[in-house]
Amino acid sequence: MSRHHVVVGAGPVGRHVAAHLAGRGDEVVVVTRSGRDSGVAGVRHVALDASDAAALTRVTEGAAALYNCANPGDYTQWERVWPPLATALLETAERTGAVYGITGNLYPYGPVTGPMRADLPDAATDHKGVLRARMWADARAAHEAGRLRAVEVRGADYVGPGVGANGHVTRVLPGALRGRAATVIGRTDQPHSYTDVGDVARTLVAATDDPTAHGRTWIVPTNAPRTQEQALTDVLRSVGKPAVRVRSLPIGVFRALGTVVPFMREVAQLGYQWTGPYVVDDRATRAHLGLEPTPWDEVCRRTAEGTTA
Repeated sequence: MSRHHVVVGAGPVGRHVAAHLAGRGDEVVVVTRSGRDSGVAGVRHVALDASDAAALTRVTEGAAALYNCANPGDYTQWERVWPPLATALLETAERTGAVYGITGNLYPYGPVTGPMRADLPDAATDHKGVLRARMWADARAAHEAGRLRAVEVRGADYVGPGVGANGHVTRVLPGALRGRAATVIGRTDQPHSYTDVGDVARTLVAATDDPTAHGRTWIVPTNAPRTQEQALTDVLRSVGKPAVRVRSLPIGVFRALGTVVPFMREVAQLGYQWTGPYVVDDRATRAHLGLEPTPWDEVCRRTAEGTTA
């Protein structure tokens, strides 16, 4: 079996996937538009537009796996950026025979009334969730047709080193480490799941490696839910810092601002995630892949130590 892997994207998940693969001695190519060094030792960096299927195919020829760790940051651009990128990734996996490992998220489930399991239907109500659900449906259809092998893993809100503005706890952490009050989206008293970004990478690699895991989605093993206030307090405590005041910014504010600020409108559409319980059920993944989440105390410490105050 080839020990060559291609990772598209060098954000928090992409860097952790590359580090995990390189750490076990595999050959890793990280693809980004700029080709900038990701800081991961032992990997090769290539500059190309991953929505160019021909260029991506050339890099991926002979690879065991192609990992989609891309994360277009601006919600308002998803409808423009994602479709050509997703199409190119599917075409590349089909042309090369590389297993297609996808970093998903919880958006496709839409508003829920209980814990999110991998076997729940994708029932998103906003365009971002509908788009991500369609991306997985296309990959699954290609898998079921025998054109490629695909698998998707879905994590909750990220914590861990290097997450920064990509996570709701880590977004406010630099100020909190300096003793400043934190303002979070929605309610502060509802249980919410937080997934370690390193566990996302471990699960993605494990599911991609395992042929019996292909053709479906998996929830990344995740620690017991905390409220936003509890999660931030736990991270601060892990490095000897005192708790700070945690203020709530109501979803209604985002809706109001969304009439004139497109990004605020996009956030408001996801407001259901922050107004009630939003938790995952990862038991199927633990049983099938034999994975457990990194202990919460360790997650908190690594999150704090990986953040610049």
